Amino acid sequence: MFSPWYRWSGRRDPENHVCINVATYGPGGRFAMTDRGRSALRQTGTRFEVGPSRLDWDGRSLRIAIDERGAPPLFGRILGEIRVTPAAVTDVELPLTADGAHVWRPFAPVSGIEVDLDAPGWRWRGHGYLDANFGLRALEADFSYWTWGRYALPGGGTACFYDADRRDGTGLAHGARFLPDGSAEEIALPPRRPMARSLWRVRRETRGDEGSRPRQVRGMLDAPFYARAMVETVLDGQSVTGVHEALDLDRFASPLLKPMIALRVPRRRRWRFGD
Repeated sequence: MFSPWYRWSGRRDPENHVCINVATYGPGGRFAMTDRGRSALRQTGTRFEVGPSRLDWDGRSLRIAIDERGAPPLFGRILGEIRVTPAAVTDVELPLTADGAHVWRPFAPVSGIEVDLDAPGWRWRGHGYLDANFGLRALEADFSYWTWGRYALPGGGTACFYDADRRDGTGLAHGARFLPDGSAEEIALPPRRPMARSLWRVRRETRGDEGSRPRQVRGMLDAPFYARAMVETVLDGQSVTGVHEALDLDRFASPLLKPMIALRVPRRRRWRFGD
């Protein structure tokens, strides 16, 4: 959805603009997102394959085999495997617009993850997450701004908050708690709490108890229109840490930004599978 090549094509043929986006953080971190043509796409009910990388679902876990090249300015190969094992798969879907043109699908908000990539420090196990967004229109056509946050809770559950400003003047405000057994419930929303802006001055806010001051613990991805970070906030009197993102779609809609993004998202039209 962030590919400038897809936008320049008129958004007529999504299967001719496919990507597997990989980002690693910390020392030696890399970002890879190559826009590939139709010949690079193969998919079945349990496999999604784009060029040299693929995702396989075996009924219990999602195996992500990665073979990508880092985008400028930090070149380098990203090679290895990630395995995400859900504690349970939910049946939750959240329409983000009144007509259901955009939907958030949190498949497995509570998961285990095993990372085994071919670089020092990129092998670890921890707490993972799996979700997806589906849309029939461009995000910038229906939204001007949104934030999303996922925070691990004591006891093994997780809380997610989705807030957005729609182009029609309405807003989205949703909070949910997910438990390891796959059950979910809506939760009362704590107030929006402001945060410091990102390095690119993207406005940021998240949910937190009245009087709390959410703060960035670690920067992860910083772009002119998007920021992702580990954030600490306070929920029900307890300090929690999670992943937060803020997306300025007014900035993303600017045609002046597309060439900048294209430098980080190269286009590769042709691909030939070896088997």
